[in-house]
Amino acid sequence: MTTKLYVALMAISLFTACSNKEEVTVPTEFKADEETSALEWKGSAPDHFHIGAFKVSGNLQTNGSGKITGGDFTIPIASISNFDLTDAAIREQLLNHLKSPDFFNVAVHPNATFHITKVEPYSNTASSANTIISGDFTMIGQTHSIQIPAVIKTENNKISAEGSFKLNRLQWGMNSFNDPEAELYILPDVDITLKLNFKS
Repeated sequence: MTTKLYVALMAISLFTACSNKEEVTVPTEFKADEETSALEWKGSAPDHFHIGAFKVSGNLQTNGSGKITGGDFTIPIASISNFDLTDAAIREQLLNHLKSPDFFNVAVHPNATFHITKVEPYSNTASSANTIISGDFTMIGQTHSIQIPAVIKTENNKISAEGSFKLNRLQWGMNSFNDPEAELYILPDVDITLKLNFKS
């Protein structure tokens, strides 16, 4: 009788251990695919605009079941590109100006960064986004919190994230060409579009 009870207890113990093992999730890191990931921008004046992109590097962490729990990203300002200008000399002039102290001051602040602080489900009939990403965005030496509605998809050990939002450049101290009465006036809001792909 004692032997049968011992065997039964061992069986229960083994079954419980196996069940607990199956429930354990291991955090997984996904790295940004720098060849296919970009942060696109559109800066506007009342009568014209320019569009372009930055490269992005970084990673996402998940809880093992696909839920994003964190992430950190770096945007090298020197990687800025322009899509709309066809004259190479004029395009280079614009990009050099954007890198200057009038704008990003790349010599002093070579990178912008984004640190994820919260990821939550999101639902809005006016948007296709399924996730709201909150985090701290650092640019030109200043850090402020932002929220990004995004479409997050997970498939075959890959994650994609696409989203659009407006970034008020004045909030980070980018104050040049901010007088509506001046010859050149640039609107405070910059349109940002994220197109990010990650692989484990």
